[in-house]
Amino acid sequence: MRTAVILMNVLGIVVTVAGCATPDTISSSPSRPALINHVVFVSLNDPLEAEALIADSDARLRAIPLVISYYAGKHVDTGRTNVLNDYDVGIFVGFDSLEDYSEYVNHPNHVGLVNDWRPRIKALIVRDVLDPTE
Repeated sequence: MRTAVILMNVLGIVVTVAGCATPDTISSSPSRPALINHVVFVSLNDPLEAEALIADSDARLRAIPLVISYYAGKHVDTGRTNVLNDYDVGIFVGFDSLEDYSEYVNHPNHVGLVNDWRPRIKALIVRDVLDPTE
């Protein structure tokens, strides 16, 4: 009986504390990945090289100090007919500022990756997106 009373008291405290949470203390939306979002879609001459490009991008781009968010991967088929699937690898790189993005473009890791893969690329689409929200 004593254990049940203690458990009820603890439960009451937990419920009270949880009830005191305000919208300011609970995040209702995800945070933005970065201020500057660099998105690249790569079509390769040989699609079987996609895993190699992803591994090379992971090794080189992720290591650049100014990169605050990053991913690389292959297209995922979601069954939606209005989603384009005309690429082999998608790469996302995020930055805190235009200055950081500028330095990234000239960083030896980025320049080397682009130079090494350029002959194997059939098509490239690059989009840069600003997200000023905080």
